[in-house]
Amino acid sequence: MMKARYIADKIARTAESVNGRIVVLTGARQTGKTTIVRNGLKDYTYLSIEDPVAADGYARLTAAQWRSLYPKAVLDEVQKRPRLVESIKSVYDQWDEPRYVLLGSSQLLLLNKVKESLAGRCTIKEIFPLTLPEIETTDWNDTVPDSPFQTLLKTKELPALYPSFLIDPMYARKMEAWEHYKAYGGYPALYDERRTDAEKRSWLADYIRTYLERDVRDLAAMQDLEPYSKLQQLLALQTGSLCNVSAIANHIGMSATTVKRYLQYLTLSYQTITLQPWERNTAKRLVKSPKIHYLDNGILQAVLRKQSMPNGNEFESLVIAEMYKQIKQIEADVFLYHLRTSDGKEIDLLLETQDGYYAFEIKLTEHVQGTDARHLRTLQSLLDKPLLHSFVLSNDVNVAELGENITAIHAAQFLG
Repeated sequence: MMKARYIADKIARTAESVNGRIVVLTGARQTGKTTIVRNGLKDYTYLSIEDPVAADGYARLTAAQWRSLYPKAVLDEVQKRPRLVESIKSVYDQWDEPRYVLLGSSQLLLLNKVKESLAGRCTIKEIFPLTLPEIETTDWNDTVPDSPFQTLLKTKELPALYPSFLIDPMYARKMEAWEHYKAYGGYPALYDERRTDAEKRSWLADYIRTYLERDVRDLAAMQDLEPYSKLQQLLALQTGSLCNVSAIANHIGMSATTVKRYLQYLTLSYQTITLQPWERNTAKRLVKSPKIHYLDNGILQAVLRKQSMPNGNEFESLVIAEMYKQIKQIEADVFLYHLRTSDGKEIDLLLETQDGYYAFEIKLTEHVQGTDARHLRTLQSLLDKPLLHSFVLSNDVNVAELGENITAIHAAQFLG
């Protein structure tokens, strides 16, 4: 079953727009970049740079030959041949008609070259693993609906919610997507119904090996992958926790400088996201360490070689990762933080918009209590903008009001 992708129409529209003469689509390996352009840009010639013989031929083409032979083309894994970016730049500078889409799985290699050569000439789009609304689709041509969370960000209004998730007409489909997402993450290949559970786990293990042996080597010219792999595993164990670079360096036995560089590689290769601490209130002592979250729970499970359901920190990470993907998907102007005071009060996720903040506590529980919102009730006193609404996201099927503008809701109902 091929899932619909929210970004597919956006890529097609962008590629035909005034600003779409060069479109750069970047995202982790196997997130669907090639599928999107092949389905949505059928009049473009697809060129794979991973074939070394073909890539050598493309590298020898003059700008005039590019214009004549490939006036509309997709260049896949273009970060492997940075010189081709110069060729595309030359075509862009000489003629208005040709259009190109550049695909790549490394932000560092691709975007550094883009910034050098294509500044002001291209539109950059990012693709991530499937979101819950995409997982709930049954066909490539389905329209991907906005989740209640996305509707809130777009309209600044919380949509009407069923008082119990159980009576939502979409309950069964949303829960099926939710359970699969918790177990295997959002990579499209894992939604092939022909794959058994064992084959899905095998696919994820193979992905980790390929990521290390190809992407990381390309990214960092790294010969010894073991220290990087150790860091990857340690961060998976500590997902959703504060990141102490010195402690990590001591634990693994590498320098703090190396740890910082490897953390950057994990982010640039779409494996993790970093939540910076919110620290604008100078009158209150606030923790200044960032939090690291794995971007995909299936990948996290594979790194840890585990098959069980997520623990509390893993649940927090998979919910925040889903929200991060949905924010990126609709290109919302939002900044993400976590907040923790020195006396232990903590907000798992704080979203800043132009108008104010949305705050989120994330709980693994199936039975939300009033005490789960205790830090949300006093949060406004710390903030420099209005606290627009607060939420407790959990596995509790009942929607409840835990205070003024504090709503408890099942994570799958809010994000599906």
